[in-house]
Amino acid sequence: MNKTLKVILLVLAVIVVALGSFAGGFVTGHLVPFAGIPGLQEPVVSAPPTTSPDQQTATPTDLQTLFAPFWEAWTLVHENFVDQPVDDVALMRGAITGMMQALGDQHSTYMDPQNYADANASLDGSYEGIGAYVDTTTTFLTIISPIPGSPAERAGLKPGDQVVAIDGEDMTGITAEAARLKVLGPSGTTVHLSILREGEEELLELDITREKIVIASASGKMLENDIAYVQVTTFGNNTTPELLAALNDLMDQNPKGIILDLRNNGGGFLSTSVEVASQFIGEGVVLYEEYGDGTRTTYDVIPGGLATDVNIPMVVLINEGSASASEIVAGALQDLGRAKLVGVVSYGKGSVQNWIPLSGDNGAVRITIAKWLTPNENTIHEIGLTPDYEVELTDEDRIAELDPQLDKAVEVLLEMIGK
Repeated sequence: MNKTLKVILLVLAVIVVALGSFAGGFVTGHLVPFAGIPGLQEPVVSAPPTTSPDQQTATPTDLQTLFAPFWEAWTLVHENFVDQPVDDVALMRGAITGMMQALGDQHSTYMDPQNYADANASLDGSYEGIGAYVDTTTTFLTIISPIPGSPAERAGLKPGDQVVAIDGEDMTGITAEAARLKVLGPSGTTVHLSILREGEEELLELDITREKIVIASASGKMLENDIAYVQVTTFGNNTTPELLAALNDLMDQNPKGIILDLRNNGGGFLSTSVEVASQFIGEGVVLYEEYGDGTRTTYDVIPGGLATDVNIPMVVLINEGSASASEIVAGALQDLGRAKLVGVVSYGKGSVQNWIPLSGDNGAVRITIAKWLTPNENTIHEIGLTPDYEVELTDEDRIAELDPQLDKAVEVLLEMIGK
């Protein structure tokens, strides 16, 4: 039996217990530094206890006893499995995955090193891939739109295209999120996509060379009728300064109304969501963070926002891909009467996670540490935000490059403006 790995596995198990009480600052990601736990010895195999030791008072001996069945299974695998040698690292990571799954919370998960790096890259505003906004809520990974100038656009991908195979591997039965990760890869490498496109009898076979994709997480432009349009695609490291730059430009043009587009924005840092909401709200509470013991942290509006004038009406666009930090912003704007919501019911992620990196470049665990409430103390977890005006955006609309949700937002604003 590999003595070193046995010690590492127990260390990781204790780290998850020890760091689970750290308070969080981010909705979908908060990095907590790894701190080693000295003095742990190799576990001793003995009879398991009838109950789990209390997490706050458990001694190393208690934990060794608790994990005795695990090490027994570990030994049996190494002594009896038909295909030897087994991959100890894969077993270790699988054990962590199983532990997180045992919590029964879909948002508490293990991220292997590659998934962890990809998740961080997306919040930094760049990643390596083909450059397309995608829908992962569908049966197959579906293209929402290629990013202008990206390899995806140059290859001819269009809204509504479905990725049914990647590098010859059939994606039937594979989640769209897993398919998305397969499309990602180092710049300069090629991925082969088999595309199902409506109206085409045969699959389209495309070879696309990946590049480093740099995308703005916040951007803006003026529409007709003096309406300012602002899109926020994630709540990452660069979102607030990018939003400030966009708003400075737009507000100088004296808009009569504002549209904030949060569609397909899956979230990001909680602190960034408060900063974004504060650009449109003059005062009040943005959200409450509620912990397992019933205590709360209140996040108030940060004074000095650029677009807080209530005489400039506002509409927020949401859809089923608007989650977490997006719902914090949209929920605050709706509860405080600052904006009307247009679109469809949002995703419904009302929990807060810490991202805790593991030692030895072994990825990270993501642990739910709190739930959050809107200013009116409502939870949206597994419920979502209900728009004031419900408008669908169909696949047919995407293919025809129509956007009835945006059209409705403009219509609502014009009514509010009095045009």
